[in-house]
Amino acid sequence: MTSLSDEVLDLTQLRKHLHKTKKSPKEIKINYYKTGPGDYAEHDQFIGVSVPQLRKISKRYRDLPLTLIQELIESPINEERLLALFILIHHYQKGTAQIKQGVYQFYLVNLPYINNWNLVDASAHWIMGAHLLNVDKSILLTLVRSPILWERRIAIVSTWYFIRHHKLEWTLQLADTLLSDSHDLIHKAVGWMLRELGKRDKKQLVHFIKKNIHRMPRTTLRYAIEKFTPSERKFYLSIPREKQA
Repeated sequence: MTSLSDEVLDLTQLRKHLHKTKKSPKEIKINYYKTGPGDYAEHDQFIGVSVPQLRKISKRYRDLPLTLIQELIESPINEERLLALFILIHHYQKGTAQIKQGVYQFYLVNLPYINNWNLVDASAHWIMGAHLLNVDKSILLTLVRSPILWERRIAIVSTWYFIRHHKLEWTLQLADTLLSDSHDLIHKAVGWMLRELGKRDKKQLVHFIKKNIHRMPRTTLRYAIEKFTPSERKFYLSIPREKQA
């Protein structure tokens, strides 16, 4: 395992790399992440480092210890938190069973910092989903009913890992619970996971849609049927749904 220099151990060199690759302020698409007053990511700060650059940097610092990952994940800067998660995923995927358990517990403790959709979508399935694949999954039932938007999204996105291993029942169960959710980011996430499920088993997706279409948010339905034929999409979109509160 490559040893880290003293510069890296205090995160100085890592942060230098981040700032060397950042874009100019005009190039940062802040509105894409809804950071305006009253928006869901009002708290978030961006310096404009792209995801490919973050992945590249994460490979250089893949052996960063959890103590320093903790410092990164608590950062007000979104890219530093995302970088922490990329490094954490590496720890999980390359670790022993004991390390995997430690990374999973670290992830749970730090859920408050996984607080934007890009952070959730980059990590939930690779850590929480992977860890829960063959064990008790009841924590997802708690998260899916959380008052915290990001915890509900983490719950449904975690099931992407299950889908990839042809275990579809938890996606359907959590999707059913979330159909009454009022937030557009949940509508999108549920539709996305249903679409991924449909790639493995279209019959199950069609059955779920037919059973629930009258209460499905339109955004969820559009995402879920994205891979259907044009005539199929037209048919399902023409079916009346209940008015959303």
